[in-house]
Amino acid sequence: MYLTQAEFVAQYASRIVFYFVRSERVGTPGFVEELQAAVWALNPELPLGSVEPLGAVYERSMARTSLTLVLLAITAGMALLLGLVGLYAVIAYVLTQRTREIGIRMALGAQTGAVKGMLLRHVLALVAIGVVLGTSGAAAVTRLMESQLFGVTALDPATYISVSAALFSVALLAGYLPVRRITRVDPMQSLRAE
Repeated sequence: MYLTQAEFVAQYASRIVFYFVRSERVGTPGFVEELQAAVWALNPELPLGSVEPLGAVYERSMARTSLTLVLLAITAGMALLLGLVGLYAVIAYVLTQRTREIGIRMALGAQTGAVKGMLLRHVLALVAIGVVLGTSGAAAVTRLMESQLFGVTALDPATYISVSAALFSVALLAGYLPVRRITRVDPMQSLRAE
């Protein structure tokens, strides 16, 4: 393919000619020398500029976009990590507020498994409300970013389901650790604490 700059652009810029060569031998050791010999056979005065595969040109043109996406992924990962730590802290705080109630239940003979199940159901109910509200908000905001999405739709079910499942599993873990810690406390100590 032979490309030249348009005449109205050429008056403001240097005259440059680009040649794109398509061959199955691109990247082989003797390809550049053969290409140079073919050019010099036509005119030995012509210099051979930078010769590079189209893949390298494409990667260089996408470098800024790739960096932006990597930085966005790092930022999203940090936001997810902060959200998970915040989720754990809130759940631990909510369960700590119920320490006296749990102590009373345990002192009256409630089984540890039943108390854990009750507390985890409470945690998962709160997380379910948060996931529903968050998913609704994300669906509304994603409409604004629809032109920036490639390869997925604005309401991609696989993305919403996988993120919701990840949040539920992390919330279950974040709830289980404080629940386990609180149910191991001696009921008499929890009643004396307040």
